[in-house]
Amino acid sequence: MKIASFETEGRATYGVVDAAGLYHPVPATFQQRFADLKSVIAAGELANLPAATDAGLRADQVRLLPVIPNPGKLICVGLNYKSHVAETKRADSDYPSLFLRFNDSLAAHGDVVLRPAFSERFDWEGELAFVVGTGGRHIAKENAFEHIAGYACFNDVSVRDWQKHTHQFTPGKNFPGTAPFGPVLVTRDEVPDVTALTLETRVNGQVMQHASLGDLIFDIPTIVAYVSRFTPLAPGDVIATGTPGGVGDRREPPLYMKEGDVAEVEITGLGVLRNRIGTDHSAA
Repeated sequence: MKIASFETEGRATYGVVDAAGLYHPVPATFQQRFADLKSVIAAGELANLPAATDAGLRADQVRLLPVIPNPGKLICVGLNYKSHVAETKRADSDYPSLFLRFNDSLAAHGDVVLRPAFSERFDWEGELAFVVGTGGRHIAKENAFEHIAGYACFNDVSVRDWQKHTHQFTPGKNFPGTAPFGPVLVTRDEVPDVTALTLETRVNGQVMQHASLGDLIFDIPTIVAYVSRFTPLAPGDVIATGTPGGVGDRREPPLYMKEGDVAEVEITGLGVLRNRIGTDHSAA
């Protein structure tokens, strides 16, 4: 099942996306019980989303929202592909490298992602993200997939100079609206082997990253087990699993996104996450 969070006629809702790409909002009575997609997941009702009974809405009749607009935790894994570790010239790590994003750093498919006018180093990072379905603490690796609701594309867009002000990534990873997440959540039952998926990032149609999800250094069970050792995972939490080699900052010469560019992250079976780049002049 493919599910999206979206606005229609100024009202935030969610619902199933059918094979024709039409959006089917849940009935008002269902949304009265579960205000948003996170609430559905927390109640264990994801499999019981009402079947599409209406004609559906076209893409131009909705404004997409991040798949989960309001995760309790938004955790990102860095340096999780050998190709990316090699291009950064960092040493291997015995544990996942983690950092956090704020919810207001999320964006949706189709949003214009704004580069701050005072930085030229605006970089792409295509990733797979997963949404926690069943919460827990000290989750065993062998049980990890039972705690996942589904998967989506993620672009961990980075303001590289601000990321590198210190050894802590936080500033460069939390500019508002710089983490597109979507376009849909694909439920776990539709992805029997996540390692068989392929991730590709394109800028203006040019392939910048291409990798198998089987190349993750720390696979999803390892990530779930590690993260849940130090913090409880809750339904609707989001974890982005890291980006492969091919980021703009490590190219020779470096290459960054600018106003008018179009960034796309495509993962097998999860769709294409597409965003145009703009400029934020608010500090000018």
